Amino acid sequence: LVVCMMGTDAVMRCFSVNGATLLADFLVNSYLLHWISLLSNVILYGDLPKNKENVIYLSNHQCTVDWIIADMLAIRQNALGHVRYVLKDGLKWLPLYGWYFSQHGGVYVKRSAKFNEKEMREKLRAQMKAETPMYLVIFPEGTRYNPEIPKVIADSQSFAEKEGLAILKHVLTPRVKATHVAIDTMKDYLDAVYDVTVAYEGTVDHKGQRKLAPSMTEFLCKECPRVHIFIDRIELKDIPEEQMYMRRWLHERFEIKDKLLIEFYDAKDSKRRNKFPGKSVHSKLSLKKTLPSLLFLGGLTASMLLTESGRKLYVKTWIYGTLIGCLWVSIKP
Repeated sequence: LVVCMMGTDAVMRCFSVNGATLLADFLVNSYLLHWISLLSNVILYGDLPKNKENVIYLSNHQCTVDWIIADMLAIRQNALGHVRYVLKDGLKWLPLYGWYFSQHGGVYVKRSAKFNEKEMREKLRAQMKAETPMYLVIFPEGTRYNPEIPKVIADSQSFAEKEGLAILKHVLTPRVKATHVAIDTMKDYLDAVYDVTVAYEGTVDHKGQRKLAPSMTEFLCKECPRVHIFIDRIELKDIPEEQMYMRRWLHERFEIKDKLLIEFYDAKDSKRRNKFPGKSVHSKLSLKKTLPSLLFLGGLTASMLLTESGRKLYVKTWIYGTLIGCLWVSIKP
């Protein structure tokens, strides 16, 4: 389907940027519904928005599954194809996907002094000018929380201590730059910010120590019992505008996440572990929503792989598409 998306996007943009965006959103929606249909053990807490909104989605980051979690929440508002990501710059070199994330409204950013604020603002303004529906996913930690790399966690905690910020246990110290630029640029375009906290069951060992969050393969093979998601919908008026104050606000939001995760993983009362506080909802997708995309994706894949000409086209598109995509993002990220 990525091959199909690349081709149709390139052709449609020659005639209409808005038309290309609408078609791309439809194709992405079909592709992601196939994967989301495999997410059966998801428990939701907190604010559960149902109406479509232009939002920024802020979440803790532990594994690749986090990306699919964002898509799963978006589908509740019929906004699945509208999900865009702020991504680490190195991901733009992913074969085919790196180019397509950029074309689909994704923003690649570098860390610290190399962060290009002007470039990010221009990309977001172009999306607003085209009246593109916005569901922008940001992982403010900048990298995954990985208990198998304790140095990253220790460095994050040392930085927080040096800056006079609260030291966090189950999340990393968040970086404010991308969040500030996104909110500041789109403040008149956005409806809200979603602060999302994700916890995976089965990621604590018998000694009470955190384990690595599940990989995509492990998750799809049902090696993670359940995923728990706490959502807090925040009005833009409740977020400080100046970067210095927003930095403090963002850290406070991650302090709240940390407290939720401490309760989830470390509560002394075993009955309070492996769940967030408050009422919960078991999120399920009906067959009516997922079957059409499954049939569409299956038919498209079959037409490509079951014929000799289709297989040749498939291989050539991966090879040449990757080369062209890498050239494209090196010139126009």
